[in-house]
Parts: sequence; structure tokens; C-alpha cells
Amino acid sequence: MFENALKKTRSGLRSRLAGFWSGSQIAEDQWEELEDILIQADLGLAVAASVVDRLKSTTLRDEKELNAALRNVLLSLLLEPAEPNLSGRPLSVILVIGANGTGKTTTIAKLAYRLSALHQRRVLLAAADTFRAAAVEQLQIWGERVATPVVHLPAGSDPAAVVHEAGVRAVEGQFDLLIIDTAGRLHHNADLMSQLQKIRKVAARIAPDAPHETWLVLDGTTGQNAIQQAKQFREMLQISGVIVSKLDSSARGGVIVSICHDLALPIPYIGMGEQLPDLLPFSPTAFVDGLVSDTKW
Repeated sequence: MFENALKKTRSGLRSRLAGFWSGSQIAEDQWEELEDILIQADLGLAVAASVVDRLKSTTLRDEKELNAALRNVLLSLLLEPAEPNLSGRPLSVILVIGANGTGKTTTIAKLAYRLSALHQRRVLLAAADTFRAAAVEQLQIWGERVATPVVHLPAGSDPAAVVHEAGVRAVEGQFDLLIIDTAGRLHHNADLMSQLQKIRKVAARIAPDAPHETWLVLDGTTGQNAIQQAKQFREMLQISGVIVSKLDSSARGGVIVSICHDLALPIPYIGMGEQLPDLLPFSPTAFVDGLVSDTKW
């Protein structure tokens, strides 16, 4: 699954670590080099240092053992994705948040496709990013493509009013899932963050304990900047998971390890392409294998 998406990162590891192993021991400057390489793969300073420290404490006799140890350390830092909390009730509500440009609206369309076409759930979309008319139009276009109705109000309407309207329709129409799109400039504007809190309160009136999932969409190509975005959103909202988008050949991939390690947030899905089926459940084992497998040192 990750083999093609992480090909660039994996090739970089292979080329930079060629001949890394020399003799029976790894020199201190080589450990520093490995830490630098992991940082450049977007693992971040703290995670890269932690990985190297753990490798140092492991008995290693050759490059094969080093590769296996790196795989095991990375795997131990990842969180197994929990099963999304989307069953056992008449209506489940998903709140999707994220900065502009992260692929949030496209991710919502892929979610709708996956949950409706593949899991046979009746999905309704709420276009609550009313600050940009283009955002509503984009969601409507995607809604048509995935045969999923979209509830919207005129541009500039109160986003919470859109959510209320969508909730009424979802209950009356006996939909299984309501997915709410939101504005994307929230981490820069306190008023918009306040609006998100208002949306959450309205969602709680639609169904008990809603929203049942609050997923943050992060752009996998932005590296550690994505971590900073996540921290800003988490200060204002309780986030249940992170969806990493745009994890294709242009992403270095290590940010996924940082999300799990630094933020302690699970990753339910990853976006690995432009097509609707390209939103896939995250597999820690497949990810690590895609990152380090066949890396001959």
C-alpha cells in the first residue's frame, strides 16, 4: 500500500545510508548522521533523537539487524488506529476540520464514497464552510460525483445554522452518517475557532454525544508544519483522529510517526492519490514496511 507513496523517501534512505555499516560498531558521527537523515524524512527532532537513542541501546551486529531494529522502533511509536465510532446509533456525526489547502473537502468526498459505496451507509454532507462560496460549490460538485446529498445555505450564512438544517434533514431522512465540512482558516482566527465550538454544540443537539468523531485533515507534504497546525487546533477542540492527505510521492512520510508520537493521536485513514478509492485505512505495519523495507545498508 505504501510502497509507491514512500518510494522517494525509501530510495533516499538507501542512497544516503549505503555503506553506513563499517566494521563491528557504529561510530558516534554515524549515529548523528542517521539522526539527521531521520529528521530530513520528517520525523522531527524529538522523534529522530528518540529513535537513535533506542537503537544505540540495542545490540547490533550487521546492517540486517540494524534495519530490523529500526523497523521495530518505528513500529513501536505508531498507534494502532481505533475503529471509528460510527455504529450502534441511528445517526453518527463526523466533524472534519483542517486548514485551507490540506485537501479537506476532497477528503470528505472520499470519506463519503468509502462509507456509502463500500460500507453501505447513507451519508449526508453539510457545507458549513460558508465563508467561501467556492468551498460550498466544491463540496456540491463532489457530492454529485459520489451521489451524496449536500445541505447548504447562502454564502455568509451562520455555519451552525447549516449544521442545524443538515441535522434536521439527516434525522428526518433516516441517514446513517452526517459529515460536516468546516472553514479552513480557523487556527489563525479566534472568531472562527469560536464558530467551531458553536458547531459542536449544535451537533450535540442533533444526536447524543455528537460529534462522535472529530477528524483533523493534515497535508502530508508539509512535514513538521502539519504538527504545528495540529497543536493549534488541539488547543481549541478535542480531536479524535488525524487523516493524513496527499501522502504520495511528494511526501516524505515521517510526519506520520510524529503525529502518533508527539500528538498521541490515531490515524484512521490516509489519502494516497486523487481518485475516490484512494482514501485507505491506515496500517502501521504497512507504513513502516513501505518506509524501510529493502533498505540495504
